[in-house]
Amino acid sequence: MTYLWSLSRSALKVFSSNIIRTVINMSTSGSDFAGRVLVYSIIGCPHCMRAKNTLNEQEIPYTDVTLDKYPQARHEMQMRTQKRTVPQIFFNDRHIGGNDDLQTLIKDEEKWREAVEYVRSTPAGDKSPPVPDPSTAVSSDIGDIECEPDEYAALVKDLRKSGLIRDHRSVFKTYKNSFIGKEFVDWVVKTKELDRDRAIEMGQALIDRHFGHQLKKQETFQDADVYYKLIEDDDSDALNAGSSDCEPRPAHELGEDIRKLILKIYSSYLSSDGKKVDYKGIGESMEFQQYIRLTRELLRVNIVEATREEKLAFFINIYNALVIHGNVARGPPTNLWQRYKFFNTVRYVIGGEPYSLQDIENGVLRANRKGMGMFMKPFSTSDPRLKVALETHEPLIHFALVCGSKSCPPIKTYSASDINNQLTLAAESFLEGDDGLQIVMNKNHIKLSQILKWYSVDFGQSKDEVLNWVHQHLPDGEKKNQLGEILSKKSYKLSYLPYDWGTNS
Repeated sequence: MTYLWSLSRSALKVFSSNIIRTVINMSTSGSDFAGRVLVYSIIGCPHCMRAKNTLNEQEIPYTDVTLDKYPQARHEMQMRTQKRTVPQIFFNDRHIGGNDDLQTLIKDEEKWREAVEYVRSTPAGDKSPPVPDPSTAVSSDIGDIECEPDEYAALVKDLRKSGLIRDHRSVFKTYKNSFIGKEFVDWVVKTKELDRDRAIEMGQALIDRHFGHQLKKQETFQDADVYYKLIEDDDSDALNAGSSDCEPRPAHELGEDIRKLILKIYSSYLSSDGKKVDYKGIGESMEFQQYIRLTRELLRVNIVEATREEKLAFFINIYNALVIHGNVARGPPTNLWQRYKFFNTVRYVIGGEPYSLQDIENGVLRANRKGMGMFMKPFSTSDPRLKVALETHEPLIHFALVCGSKSCPPIKTYSASDINNQLTLAAESFLEGDDGLQIVMNKNHIKLSQILKWYSVDFGQSKDEVLNWVHQHLPDGEKKNQLGEILSKKSYKLSYLPYDWGTNS
């Protein structure tokens, strides 16, 4: 589920300069302001971007403390506001609140004038939130992509030159671009001057390192008339098709590099409201070309041994990046059939196996549950990808996956070290907004996002259980109190908000 934009080159330069300028410094010339407006935010948060746009429109200079770069500031924010969601806005020591609070304040001309005059004439004192030391910023730059070369990459190159890889025909089938196990062993014995046991070990290493696989999906290399295929010849339609000469890396390590690069792309190509993506701009950027090279390492990443937290962060980030990659490479889907095809065919090869968007969401992150319109589970009992799937589903992923439509949650990236807290915050933020939950108190009417209907089985076995789950995951405040009051009456009307499938391009 994804959000980005389209701006002229001149507007892009202005927006980019604002991004750079407001990371920790004032957003506009603040010479006539004695005090300080401070905004706690995260990259990709639409409410944060709307609030900052509003301050720019009102010509109010502000200091943007992005929690992506200054995670230590989150404790300071929570201590001062008793809130976990962003943005949180301060005029000196006065806590204005979030974006909705800012918009409400501006509508009251007298109160707004008084607030502006206060920060214009009064210096920020000791009671005002401190500005983090820039030297403590967490870098999101991964630099040039370098990797340890894999010794077996040279063997694969020699294998390509050997003539063993060709189309093989049997009585019932043609195996294109394949090679035979026995012929491979014969070739290694002859050209590398090794015995057959060592040659078989080398064939096994090609499977274990995800350079190739047996066409019948058996994991043991055989010195027999059995067909094998290199991964790069197996799924040419995958968006990361190609070859990787890099030593396979653990999922959490590669995932962290991908997360940092995605964050860099998001910060450059998100619209000012955080809900639209400049896919064309992304496709033409150097960062995206770097990202494509990095996705080739997914071919052989070690994902089976990752922890639950590592898998959550890794596959959520990969899903959101794959949606963007698919929109750049194929264009956004515009109707029901195109969406069905998009989510079932846009894929990466990860750890030697193909994963479509449906496979990642329903197979891995929902612990192999049927998704919308699916008659069977994504992975059969013999599917090697079942080893990668979570053992139990995680309902919070629905507030983190970005499908590319306007009603999806906003883009964020996730790290394994803090994934549970980050997912909880994503759910709180989504449910607190009008896209997730609306309440009409005088009619006891609850309006939920369609996400809570489509995947209701992940949240509870009945409407009451789903609504109680929602209540538990709302941040403290008026909306949570209202929902609790309605649920205590045990009489309410439940409906679902229209879902806007319009592209966020």
